[in-house]
Amino acid sequence: MARQVIYIFKGQTKTIPFSYDIHHDLYEAAAEAEGIDLKKFLSMEKQIALTSKKGAKAEKEFRKSEFARFGFTSIKFVREDDEI
Repeated sequence: MARQVIYIFKGQTKTIPFSYDIHHDLYEAAAEAEGIDLKKFLSMEKQIALTSKKGAKAEKEFRKSEFARFGFTSIKFVREDDEI
């Protein structure tokens, strides 16, 4: 079964196909589907990773807050038992 990502962007639920051959993670796939340029975001995320302790919440919290600012409410993989 092909992987799918389901996300809510500005109140609208959308489902897209996902492949690790094309995207690093589901957040990048959702951003690309909505036409959001992540160059500045990825640069800042890299800086946070270099300055925070390994395993710290800083990267995760930054990603969560920035994607909320972009307009995403939820981003997750569709599981086989989920209904689309």
